[in-house]
Amino acid sequence: MLLAIDCGNTNTVFSIWDGAKFIATWRIATDHKRTADEYFVWLSSLMMLTKTEASVTGAIISSTVPRVVFNLRVLCDRYFGCRPLVVGKPDCRLPVPPRVDQGTTVGPDRLVNTVGAHDRHGGDLIVVDFGTATTFDVVDHDGAYVGGVIAPGVNLSLEALHMAAAALPHIDVARPDKVIGTNTVACMQSGVYWGYIGLVEGVVRNVRHERDRPMKVIATGGLASLFAQGTELFHSIEDDLTMHGLVLINDFNKETI
Repeated sequence: MLLAIDCGNTNTVFSIWDGAKFIATWRIATDHKRTADEYFVWLSSLMMLTKTEASVTGAIISSTVPRVVFNLRVLCDRYFGCRPLVVGKPDCRLPVPPRVDQGTTVGPDRLVNTVGAHDRHGGDLIVVDFGTATTFDVVDHDGAYVGGVIAPGVNLSLEALHMAAAALPHIDVARPDKVIGTNTVACMQSGVYWGYIGLVEGVVRNVRHERDRPMKVIATGGLASLFAQGTELFHSIEDDLTMHGLVLINDFNKETI
């Protein structure tokens, strides 16, 4: 069994891969103060409740929060007896290395999404990830990550709007019935929802123009399905794209040992 861990700025996802499919997935808030022992108490309880206590023989980690990696490594070593692969570290190889400016560090989540998307959809892709940040990853014909765009995430923008403007309330992300709002909440929802639709469509249009070729657009992240309701831009919505990429990278490293 493979334990795949995707640590984002907001949440950390743990999934168990049995060699053919994911048999369980759990989510916990990301906290760099959480110890390996705390992770194991939480994780082992869930594994017991869902009857997935099968032996974990390998692990792979993707983390956009460097401070949590140490305790996740201790978790794998102490309780599962395995040394995890960590995406972005020198000993974790990628099927195709990224082609970016020398000295640039690419976020592990972007590398993993690139691998997963290329496996499912081939090359010439734009992967839009609706996470804490809204990212656009450009995938070349051979599967190499060649750059992208980083914009503030939807919830981050809402929080900033609420914090900076005393008269504006905190609202949930939703697709409004009309573009023109007739009250404060409706105006804010319309601005955020249709504003981000415009952001995504505009960035994709300009990337396609710059690349001068047809490019499929793949969406992932918690809000992907919601924003897909407002545009016909996306060729596919991939809820498990990151986890799929982690499995592929783990397999690639096992094959090249």
